[in-house]
Amino acid sequence: MLTLSRKKGESLMINNNIEVTVLDIRGDQIKIGIAAPKEIPVYRKEIFLEIQESNKNAMSIDGMEALKKIF
Repeated sequence: MLTLSRKKGESLMINNNIEVTVLDIRGDQIKIGIAAPKEIPVYRKEIFLEIQESNKNAMSIDGMEALKKIF
């Protein structure tokens, strides 16, 4: 893991097309802004994990049987 220090209003770049900016710092919360191309999905980690779990469940044997019935 890369660890960087940034102050309010400062940014960092990921690759050539993703900019992460520190927008606000209040107590133990930090607001960040992420500017990325539309084709790059950006999720909070807990949402990303829910999507992965949902996809895993959809690929279960029951899910595959349901798809076979559709086609």
